[in-house]
Amino acid sequence: MRRNSFLHAFLLAIAVAVPAVELPDIRTVPPDLRTPPMVSAAPAAGQRVRQTAPGFEDTQVYHALYLPGNWQPGRKFPVLVEYAGNGGYSNKFGDISLGVPEGSHLGYGISGGSNFLWVCLPYVAVSNGQKTVATKWWGDVGESLRYATNTLRLLAEQFGGDTNALILCGFSRGAIACNYLGLRDDTVAPLWRAFIVHSHYDGVRAGWPYADADRTSALARLKRLNNRPQFISMEVSTAETEKYLAQTGVPGRFTFQPLAFRNHTDEWVLRDVPERRKLRAWLAEVLAER
Repeated sequence: MRRNSFLHAFLLAIAVAVPAVELPDIRTVPPDLRTPPMVSAAPAAGQRVRQTAPGFEDTQVYHALYLPGNWQPGRKFPVLVEYAGNGGYSNKFGDISLGVPEGSHLGYGISGGSNFLWVCLPYVAVSNGQKTVATKWWGDVGESLRYATNTLRLLAEQFGGDTNALILCGFSRGAIACNYLGLRDDTVAPLWRAFIVHSHYDGVRAGWPYADADRTSALARLKRLNNRPQFISMEVSTAETEKYLAQTGVPGRFTFQPLAFRNHTDEWVLRDVPERRKLRAWLAEVLAER
Protein backbone atom coordinates (compact mmCIF):
# COMPACT_ATOMS: atom_id res chain seq x y z
CA MET A 1 0.00 0.00 0.00
CA ARG A 2 2.80 2.40 0.87
CA ARG A 3 4.57 1.68 -2.41
CA ASN A 4 1.33 2.34 -4.27
CA SER A 5 0.97 5.74 -2.56
CA PHE A 6 4.48 6.72 -3.66
CA LEU A 7 3.60 5.71 -7.21
CA HIS A 8 0.51 7.89 -7.22
CA ALA A 9 2.40 10.87 -5.80
CA PHE A 10 5.00 10.53 -8.56
CA LEU A 11 2.38 10.26 -11.28
CA LEU A 12 0.49 13.29 -10.02
CA ALA A 13 3.71 15.31 -10.07
CA ILE A 14 4.31 14.58 -13.76
CA ALA A 15 0.70 14.53 -14.94
CA VAL A 16 0.72 18.02 -16.43
CA ALA A 17 3.77 17.33 -18.56
CA VAL A 18 3.02 13.78 -19.71
CA PRO A 19 0.48 13.10 -22.48
CA ALA A 20 -2.65 11.28 -21.32
CA VAL A 21 -1.81 8.20 -23.39
CA GLU A 22 1.27 7.59 -21.24
CA LEU A 23 -0.60 7.63 -17.94
CA PRO A 24 -1.92 4.36 -16.50
CA ASP A 25 -5.42 3.11 -17.12
CA ILE A 26 -7.79 3.28 -14.16
CA ARG A 27 -8.72 -0.37 -14.76
CA THR A 28 -5.27 -1.42 -13.58
CA VAL A 29 -6.68 -0.72 -10.09
CA PRO A 30 -9.29 -3.34 -9.14
CA PRO A 31 -12.62 -1.86 -7.97
CA ASP A 32 -13.62 -2.30 -4.36
CA LEU A 33 -17.18 -1.12 -5.06
CA ARG A 34 -19.75 -1.98 -7.69
CA THR A 35 -22.57 0.43 -8.45
CA PRO A 36 -25.97 -1.17 -7.76
CA PRO A 37 -28.20 -1.62 -10.80
CA MET A 38 -31.38 0.43 -11.01
CA VAL A 39 -34.48 -1.71 -10.51
CA SER A 40 -38.22 -1.12 -10.69
CA ALA A 41 -39.25 -1.53 -7.06
CA ALA A 42 -40.28 0.41 -3.99
CA PRO A 43 -37.46 2.36 -2.34
CA ALA A 44 -35.64 0.38 0.34
CA ALA A 45 -32.37 0.57 2.23
CA GLY A 46 -29.43 -0.55 0.10
CA GLN A 47 -31.41 -0.54 -3.15
CA ARG A 48 -31.31 1.71 -6.21
CA VAL A 49 -34.72 2.23 -7.76
CA ARG A 50 -36.34 4.01 -10.67
CA GLN A 51 -38.69 6.83 -9.69
CA THR A 52 -40.52 9.70 -11.34
CA ALA A 53 -40.85 13.08 -9.69
CA PRO A 54 -44.26 14.55 -8.82
CA GLY A 55 -45.62 16.52 -11.74
CA PHE A 56 -43.99 14.22 -14.30
CA GLU A 57 -46.05 11.07 -13.80
CA ASP A 58 -47.43 11.07 -17.34
CA THR A 59 -43.99 11.40 -18.96
CA GLN A 60 -41.09 9.09 -19.74
CA VAL A 61 -38.75 11.02 -17.46
CA TYR A 62 -37.27 9.36 -14.38
CA HIS A 63 -34.46 9.53 -11.83
CA ALA A 64 -32.48 6.87 -9.98
CA LEU A 65 -32.73 6.93 -6.17
CA TYR A 66 -30.46 5.02 -3.81
CA LEU A 67 -31.27 4.81 -0.11
CA PRO A 68 -28.14 4.00 1.92
CA GLY A 69 -27.72 0.65 3.60
CA ASN A 70 -28.18 2.32 7.00
CA TRP A 71 -31.29 4.26 5.97
CA GLN A 72 -34.09 4.43 8.55
CA PRO A 73 -37.38 6.32 8.50
CA GLY A 74 -37.31 9.47 10.59
CA ARG A 75 -33.57 10.10 10.19
CA LYS A 76 -32.06 12.89 8.12
CA PHE A 77 -29.37 12.22 5.57
CA PRO A 78 -27.23 14.47 3.39
CA VAL A 79 -27.99 14.09 -0.31
CA LEU A 80 -25.59 13.54 -3.19
CA VAL A 81 -27.38 14.97 -6.23
CA GLU A 82 -25.75 13.81 -9.45
CA TYR A 83 -25.91 14.66 -13.15
CA ALA A 84 -24.60 12.33 -15.87
CA GLY A 85 -22.23 12.96 -18.77
CA ASN A 86 -23.34 13.08 -22.38
CA GLY A 87 -24.60 9.86 -23.88
CA GLY A 88 -23.07 8.25 -26.92
CA TYR A 89 -19.54 8.93 -25.74
CA SER A 90 -16.68 6.46 -26.09
CA ASN A 91 -12.93 6.77 -26.54
CA LYS A 92 -9.95 4.63 -27.48
CA PHE A 93 -9.37 3.64 -23.86
CA GLY A 94 -12.77 1.97 -23.59
CA ASP A 95 -14.37 4.74 -21.54
CA ILE A 96 -18.08 5.25 -22.21
CA SER A 97 -20.90 7.49 -21.05
CA LEU A 98 -24.54 6.48 -21.45
CA GLY A 99 -26.10 9.84 -20.64
CA VAL A 100 -28.86 8.36 -18.47
CA PRO A 101 -29.42 8.55 -14.69
CA GLU A 102 -28.61 4.88 -14.07
CA GLY A 103 -25.25 5.25 -15.85
CA SER A 104 -23.76 7.44 -13.11
CA HIS A 105 -21.30 6.33 -10.43
CA LEU A 106 -19.93 9.29 -8.48
CA GLY A 107 -22.40 9.27 -5.61
CA TYR A 108 -22.01 5.60 -4.86
CA GLY A 109 -18.24 5.70 -4.92
CA ILE A 110 -18.10 8.83 -2.78
CA SER A 111 -20.47 7.47 -0.14
CA GLY A 112 -19.56 3.79 -0.29
CA GLY A 113 -23.30 3.09 -0.07
CA SER A 114 -23.82 4.48 3.44
CA ASN A 115 -24.80 7.70 5.21
CA PHE A 116 -26.06 9.56 2.12
CA LEU A 117 -29.13 9.56 -0.06
CA TRP A 118 -27.97 9.43 -3.66
CA VAL A 119 -30.14 10.66 -6.51
CA CYS A 120 -29.18 10.78 -10.18
CA LEU A 121 -31.28 13.38 -11.96
CA PRO A 122 -32.32 13.51 -15.62
CA TYR A 123 -32.13 16.33 -18.11
CA VAL A 124 -35.63 16.77 -19.53
CA ALA A 125 -36.16 16.88 -23.29
CA VAL A 126 -39.46 18.27 -24.62
CA SER A 127 -40.56 17.43 -28.16
CA ASN A 128 -44.06 17.43 -29.67
CA GLY A 129 -45.56 17.68 -26.23
CA GLN A 130 -43.67 14.62 -24.99
CA LYS A 131 -41.11 14.71 -22.18
CA THR A 132 -38.22 12.26 -22.15
CA VAL A 133 -34.70 11.95 -20.74
CA ALA A 134 -32.21 14.02 -22.76
CA THR A 135 -29.05 11.96 -23.22
CA LYS A 136 -27.09 14.86 -24.76
CA TRP A 137 -26.83 18.34 -23.27
CA TRP A 138 -29.61 20.04 -21.40
CA GLY A 139 -32.95 19.40 -23.04
CA ASP A 140 -35.34 22.08 -21.79
CA VAL A 141 -33.46 23.91 -19.02
CA GLY A 142 -36.62 25.12 -17.29
CA GLU A 143 -38.15 21.65 -17.22
CA SER A 144 -34.86 20.07 -16.11
CA LEU A 145 -34.70 22.46 -13.16
CA ARG A 146 -38.38 21.92 -12.33
CA TYR A 147 -37.77 18.18 -12.29
CA ALA A 148 -34.79 18.69 -9.98
CA THR A 149 -36.61 20.86 -7.44
CA ASN A 150 -39.66 18.58 -7.42
CA THR A 151 -37.39 15.59 -6.75
CA LEU A 152 -35.51 17.31 -3.93
CA ARG A 153 -38.82 18.20 -2.31
CA LEU A 154 -39.89 14.55 -2.56
CA LEU A 155 -36.66 13.36 -0.95
CA ALA A 156 -37.03 15.80 1.93
CA GLU A 157 -40.65 14.93 2.59
CA GLN A 158 -40.52 11.14 2.23
CA PHE A 159 -36.95 9.92 2.73
CA GLY A 160 -35.21 12.28 5.16
CA GLY A 161 -33.22 14.28 2.66
CA ASP A 162 -31.50 17.11 4.52
CA THR A 163 -32.15 20.32 2.60
CA ASN A 164 -29.20 21.93 4.40
CA ALA A 165 -26.80 19.27 3.09
CA LEU A 166 -27.41 19.01 -0.65
CA ILE A 167 -24.17 18.25 -2.53
CA LEU A 168 -24.39 18.76 -6.29
CA CYS A 169 -22.01 16.61 -8.31
CA GLY A 170 -21.48 15.55 -11.89
CA PHE A 171 -19.15 14.05 -14.47
CA SER A 172 -18.31 15.61 -17.87
CA ARG A 173 -21.60 17.17 -19.04
CA GLY A 174 -22.67 16.77 -15.42
CA ALA A 175 -19.58 18.64 -14.25
CA ILE A 176 -20.57 21.58 -16.43
CA ALA A 177 -24.12 21.21 -15.09
CA CYS A 178 -22.94 21.94 -11.56
CA ASN A 179 -22.72 25.61 -12.52
CA TYR A 180 -24.76 25.69 -15.75
CA LEU A 181 -27.85 24.30 -14.01
CA GLY A 182 -26.91 24.47 -10.34
CA LEU A 183 -26.10 28.19 -10.43
CA ARG A 184 -28.64 29.00 -13.13
CA ASP A 185 -30.59 31.64 -11.22
CA ASP A 186 -31.12 33.11 -7.78
CA THR A 187 -33.77 30.51 -6.95
CA VAL A 188 -31.82 27.30 -7.56
CA ALA A 189 -28.31 28.56 -6.73
CA PRO A 190 -28.81 28.81 -2.92
CA LEU A 191 -29.91 25.18 -2.64
CA TRP A 192 -26.43 23.63 -2.60
CA ARG A 193 -24.05 23.18 0.32
CA ALA A 194 -21.11 22.26 -1.94
CA PHE A 195 -20.20 20.93 -5.39
CA ILE A 196 -18.16 18.00 -6.72
CA VAL A 197 -17.13 18.73 -10.31
CA HIS A 198 -15.32 15.98 -12.23
CA SER A 199 -13.84 16.42 -15.71
CA HIS A 200 -14.83 19.76 -17.34
CA TYR A 201 -15.99 23.06 -15.89
CA ASP A 202 -18.56 25.62 -17.00
CA GLY A 203 -16.90 28.46 -18.93
CA VAL A 204 -13.48 26.89 -19.49
CA ARG A 205 -14.07 25.78 -23.07
CA ALA A 206 -15.71 28.05 -25.62
CA GLY A 207 -17.84 26.73 -28.45
CA TRP A 208 -19.98 24.07 -26.78
CA PRO A 209 -23.12 23.62 -28.91
CA TYR A 210 -25.74 25.10 -26.60
CA ALA A 211 -27.08 28.49 -25.53
CA ASP A 212 -25.24 30.50 -22.86
CA ALA A 213 -22.00 28.54 -23.26
CA ASP A 214 -20.04 31.79 -23.60
CA ARG A 215 -17.76 33.04 -20.84
CA THR A 216 -19.88 36.11 -20.07
CA SER A 217 -22.86 33.89 -19.24
CA ALA A 218 -20.66 31.42 -17.34
CA LEU A 219 -19.22 34.27 -15.27
CA ALA A 220 -22.70 35.43 -14.30
CA ARG A 221 -23.43 31.92 -13.05
CA LEU A 222 -20.11 31.63 -11.23
CA LYS A 223 -20.82 34.81 -9.29
CA ARG A 224 -23.76 33.01 -7.66
CA LEU A 225 -21.36 30.52 -6.06
CA ASN A 226 -20.93 32.85 -3.08
CA ASN A 227 -17.75 31.23 -1.82
CA ARG A 228 -19.23 27.77 -1.30
CA PRO A 229 -16.72 24.92 -1.62
CA GLN A 230 -16.09 23.09 -4.87
CA PHE A 231 -13.98 19.96 -5.30
CA ILE A 232 -12.73 20.12 -8.89
CA SER A 233 -11.05 17.04 -10.36
CA MET A 234 -10.00 15.96 -13.83
CA GLU A 235 -7.95 13.28 -15.48
CA VAL A 236 -4.32 14.30 -16.06
CA SER A 237 -4.51 17.96 -15.01
CA THR A 238 -6.75 20.67 -13.57
CA ALA A 239 -4.42 23.44 -14.80
CA GLU A 240 -6.80 24.76 -17.45
CA THR A 241 -9.64 25.15 -14.96
CA GLU A 242 -7.33 26.69 -12.37
CA LYS A 243 -6.18 29.28 -14.92
CA TYR A 244 -9.76 30.08 -15.95
CA LEU A 245 -10.98 30.57 -12.40
CA ALA A 246 -8.01 32.77 -11.55
CA GLN A 247 -8.80 34.94 -14.59
CA THR A 248 -12.43 35.42 -13.54
CA GLY A 249 -11.42 37.16 -10.33
CA VAL A 250 -14.30 35.43 -8.54
CA PRO A 251 -13.18 34.32 -5.07
CA GLY A 252 -13.93 30.76 -4.18
CA ARG A 253 -13.08 27.83 -1.97
CA PHE A 254 -11.76 25.69 -4.81
CA THR A 255 -9.98 22.40 -4.17
CA PHE A 256 -8.20 21.09 -7.27
CA GLN A 257 -7.41 17.42 -7.68
CA PRO A 258 -5.80 16.02 -10.83
CA LEU A 259 -6.13 12.28 -11.36
CA ALA A 260 -3.06 10.28 -12.30
CA PHE A 261 -5.01 8.26 -14.87
CA ARG A 262 -5.76 8.75 -18.56
CA ASN A 263 -9.45 7.88 -18.44
CA HIS A 264 -12.44 10.13 -19.00
CA THR A 265 -14.76 8.35 -16.60
CA ASP A 266 -16.55 8.68 -13.28
CA GLU A 267 -15.72 5.07 -12.33
CA TRP A 268 -12.47 6.06 -10.60
CA VAL A 269 -14.48 6.58 -7.40
CA LEU A 270 -15.21 2.83 -7.34
CA ARG A 271 -11.53 2.23 -6.52
CA ASP A 272 -9.44 2.78 -3.40
CA VAL A 273 -7.13 5.40 -4.87
CA PRO A 274 -5.62 8.37 -3.00
CA GLU A 275 -7.79 10.81 -4.94
CA ARG A 276 -10.97 9.17 -3.64
CA ARG A 277 -9.68 9.28 -0.08
CA LYS A 278 -8.97 13.00 -0.46
CA LEU A 279 -12.46 13.59 -1.84
CA ARG A 280 -14.11 11.75 1.03
CA ALA A 281 -12.04 13.67 3.58
CA TRP A 282 -12.94 16.96 1.89
CA LEU A 283 -16.65 16.11 1.97
CA ALA A 284 -16.51 15.16 5.64
CA GLU A 285 -14.92 18.53 6.45
CA VAL A 286 -17.56 20.39 4.41
CA LEU A 287 -20.43 18.67 6.19
CA ALA A 288 -18.83 19.28 9.60
CA GLU A 289 -18.88 23.06 9.04
CA ARG A 290 -21.57 25.09 10.76
